Amino acid sequence: MIARQILFIVAAAVVLGPIVYILMASFKTKMDYVRNQIGLPHPFVLDNYKKLMEDGQLLKWFMNSAIVTISSVAVSVSVGALGAFGFSKFSFPGKEKIFNLVIALMIIPPIVMIIPLFVLASRAGLVNTYWSAAIIYTGLMLPFAVYLLRNFFVTIPESIMDSAKIDGCSDFGTFFKIVLPLSRSALITLTVVSMLWVWNELLIALIFLQREELTTLVVGLIRFQGRFRIDQPVILAGIFASMVPMIVIYLIGQRFFVNGLTAGALKGE
Repeated sequence: MIARQILFIVAAAVVLGPIVYILMASFKTKMDYVRNQIGLPHPFVLDNYKKLMEDGQLLKWFMNSAIVTISSVAVSVSVGALGAFGFSKFSFPGKEKIFNLVIALMIIPPIVMIIPLFVLASRAGLVNTYWSAAIIYTGLMLPFAVYLLRNFFVTIPESIMDSAKIDGCSDFGTFFKIVLPLSRSALITLTVVSMLWVWNELLIALIFLQREELTTLVVGLIRFQGRFRIDQPVILAGIFASMVPMIVIYLIGQRFFVNGLTAGALKGE
């Protein structure tokens, strides 16, 4: 029991230590950071966050990231839920083979598809538009969305589905009135995981959103680091500011998180 508690404490320290370090350093002056990187800020200043807000770029980066993240996650979760419902509750020719193909798409690293995706986006005139990044993110997240939700949907008893049909529900009615409400934990889990990935993704945003006004938060912070490479507290303040939205989203959905990740794994076919 004691060994387990020590293990949990060590794991928590490994995870929370860098966050605490970034937070404390973001309130230090440059000289204070050079003299004392580990300790508490002395003096405690807000100048680093003021520098972030001076040119208004940070808010624009936040807005760009929010647009791309919300749009791509909303579409991937919606389409993924419909696809997972079909794979879990309907029979059709080639069902298992198609599902196995969907799972196989999860193991393909995005970097190997960058060149063909860029060529297609260029020919379609989508480069340097929100559409290019949102469509690519949606496509990359869909296999995982279908896999996670399908494994959860199969745990819903068929008797509930049959009762809904007896009461006059269509397939879509059953999906919206029965399946989705019962799958709240899985949907929230998928949403949180997807938002974390898109919000922190760099490569696709860097290549497909090259115009300054379309810069996302992560890409903006990389460029920002070039301007303030000798002023580490300002850079760390930007990093912490980028973490805050995802921390808030995780805290809101964390009570559903474990159930959503484990239910399908434990009970799925």
